[in-house]
Amino acid sequence: MEAIRLFKLLDRNQRNTFVACFLGWALDAFDFFLLTFVIVPMAHDFGTSIAELSYAITLTLAMRPVGAFIFGLLGDRFGRRFPLMVDIIFYSLMELLTAFSPNYSVFLIFRALYGIGMGGEWGLGASLAMETLPTEARGLFSGILQQGYAFGYLLAAVMYWIVFPFFGWRGLFVAGALPAFLVLYIRARVPESPVWLRQQHAIADFWRQLLIVLKRHWALFLYVILLMTAFNAMSHGTQDMYQTFLGEQRHYGVTQKAATGIIYAFGAICGGTVVGHLSQKWGRRRSIVLTAAFGTALIPLWVFSPGFALLVIGGFA
Repeated sequence: MEAIRLFKLLDRNQRNTFVACFLGWALDAFDFFLLTFVIVPMAHDFGTSIAELSYAITLTLAMRPVGAFIFGLLGDRFGRRFPLMVDIIFYSLMELLTAFSPNYSVFLIFRALYGIGMGGEWGLGASLAMETLPTEARGLFSGILQQGYAFGYLLAAVMYWIVFPFFGWRGLFVAGALPAFLVLYIRARVPESPVWLRQQHAIADFWRQLLIVLKRHWALFLYVILLMTAFNAMSHGTQDMYQTFLGEQRHYGVTQKAATGIIYAFGAICGGTVVGHLSQKWGRRRSIVLTAAFGTALIPLWVFSPGFALLVIGGFA
């Protein structure tokens, strides 16, 4: 199979780099989605409404572009590897501090700062991975790398199921600091991007070329921004408050909510992998249209199903 052949192309450094970048992205999502499982108990403890507590999600996402810009500049100046380690430590620290938030206001500050770290991870990790992998393997592995986000949701569901019943939401955020240990692996096993090493003295020329590209292709640039905005609206608009919906309107307990999240994330991983492969034959635009239409058609099954089994089937599909 083609996938097996591409896997065999990778040397040890390339495998280590990809694993580190995949885990960095997955654990970033893991930390983000932990909050979505515990909005109700946190709102109760802070004396706020569920709607007010959910502002933390909005604030986190709003700060992601700030983090992407800051760590993108650092990545161009200092390489991909070192800023990535700093970023992982930073967002893990903010996750840990969230566990010790004394009140709602301080909690919002920590989530805003976490959003900066969350925004920085993807650009650094994706750049490091794609600049290290062989050119012909980048298509397959870019698709696998993106599935790290769904894998992070799956990990969050499992951690919620294991930790929350015994240690509450604060214990859950303490567990969310575990990604910091990934830095040890990166420090020991992951080399710097070979592309950055070759081009580190051409940063000024990079900015000049960037301005030229934006001037020539500004319409395409705006289109991509709008497209990704729509994708993120579909993603976060459907899943960020889904666990709250399951608890408040369906009255599901921890086990049912966690099981739904695990199956939901597993479906996302399968779908992303399969459609990513099929897009080689179907084309990118056709794949986007078909999957968006299919997902929209499944919303009633995913939300309005009368029983748990059908709800889970809708979530997986």
